Amino acid sequence: MEEGARVSVETLFRDMAGQVDLQWAAAQQGGERSLSSEPTVALIGHLNFVHPNRIQVLGNAEMNYLRSLTDIGLRDAIAHLFSSELAAVVVANGEGVPAVLLEGAERTQTPLFTSSLPSPVLMSTLGHYLRQQLAETVSVHGVFLEVLGTGILIKGDAGVGKSELALELITRGHRLVADDVVELKHVAPETLEGSCPPLIRDFLEVRGLGILNIRFLFGEMAVKPHQNLRLIVELVHPEEIGEVGLNRLDMVASTQTILGVAIPKVRVPVAAGRNLAVLVEVAVRNHILKTRGINPVEQFIKRQQAAINGED
Repeated sequence: MEEGARVSVETLFRDMAGQVDLQWAAAQQGGERSLSSEPTVALIGHLNFVHPNRIQVLGNAEMNYLRSLTDIGLRDAIAHLFSSELAAVVVANGEGVPAVLLEGAERTQTPLFTSSLPSPVLMSTLGHYLRQQLAETVSVHGVFLEVLGTGILIKGDAGVGKSELALELITRGHRLVADDVVELKHVAPETLEGSCPPLIRDFLEVRGLGILNIRFLFGEMAVKPHQNLRLIVELVHPEEIGEVGLNRLDMVASTQTILGVAIPKVRVPVAAGRNLAVLVEVAVRNHILKTRGINPVEQFIKRQQAAINGED
């Protein structure tokens, strides 16, 4: 979905009813209402923080509060609850639904659900679903794989050898996520999750071989539906970075920003006789070491400085 995208209440019910035991109790005509945020507990009455376009979850505390009110107070509280543009209301914990709550839902055409799950579990599960559905998304070109448990995006010009490299990595036991089109979702402040459009899932196009079904060729463990992006590997022609880039260490870390997240990037020159699969595996291992605070370049500089100073 693009930024600002929404998901309808009807879609949420279809996707999550079985998982969180949702029962549609009232106002099915309001299924086209849209959601734009994760659910929050509805604090009603004198602590009213009702937000538009949200699911309001009523747990034990809220229902006990409603039961403590007089008939007039209860009607006022329910009217106040439905005075905002709610997307839906869920009564959790298997609580009974007061008739006045059902009437308010029908009157305002606000979908009302019940669930047997405790409200914290319900909110956590629905919140995760909505964060996934409403995350800012972008499509990028490349091949996305899981290498040594790390999500890597292989980029480069057409014909540079991305698919051939991906195929060799797969034969070495790594896993394909997506070829050609990679959908990246901004699922957390510093996390992008990559997946493949359903139409081309499991397929890899290799020049000279055509379109290959990786799942059928190598088995279920050779593919993965999604993976967090941790490293970008850009295949480049040697002339693009010069002779120095081919033979010397890159002393400056490179990153590429996607959806506001800075992703580490390495540039690998493509030259005859180079084993790119091994280079990519080592690049991933080196990245993992850096995330653990181990930087080979810094270690080398310290050792060199110690040698210059005559230290042991």
